[in-house]
Amino acid sequence: MTAERIVAGATVIADAEGLDVVSMQRVAADPGVTPTALYRYFPGKAELTDLMVDTALGALSEAVAEADGWRAGLTEWARQCWALYRRHPWIPTTTAMRRQLTGPNRLTRLDSALSALAPAGLTAVQQHDTVLLVIGRIRSLAQRLVHADEEWNRLAGEVLERHGHRSPALAAAIAAGAFAPPGDGDPLDFGLDRILDGVTHLIDHP
Repeated sequence: MTAERIVAGATVIADAEGLDVVSMQRVAADPGVTPTALYRYFPGKAELTDLMVDTALGALSEAVAEADGWRAGLTEWARQCWALYRRHPWIPTTTAMRRQLTGPNRLTRLDSALSALAPAGLTAVQQHDTVLLVIGRIRSLAQRLVHADEEWNRLAGEVLERHGHRSPALAAAIAAGAFAPPGDGDPLDFGLDRILDGVTHLIDHP
């Protein structure tokens, strides 16, 4: 056993079955060892999860640094983060549950985003806030997609049938498909473009 093998096995389980299923006992079952053997490497699930997240973040491709201009660079950064969250849909949940250790890969991702924004002429605070806006959009969208069918069924069943008269605008939005799972096209596009349009306006009209 190695820490890397344990993390890899736990990640496979989380990707397929969700983070709730990941436990020291469940992770130990696949390689056929006792949970006690895992405690030689990790004090508990919290520490294992920290390393799972940082390992999953991995390295960004060179496309971010090679992009032409701050907007193209931040767009590429966002798309790589979005792809990561689609591959590992449990990441938004675990990073929202508690204060986490910030590992090297997480720091590298933040550094990459700030580097992409550096030519834009924003202040340091504005750069950081812009990154938070973008990653917040990605996280919320990833969480929505995980629960899309469940949320749609609940809203359609309860709001339209029982409470539509009390919330007519919401009922109309649901009936028009506002909460339905995304159709054609990348669901990231609309929100990301609007955020970057706003940043562009700020740069052009300081």
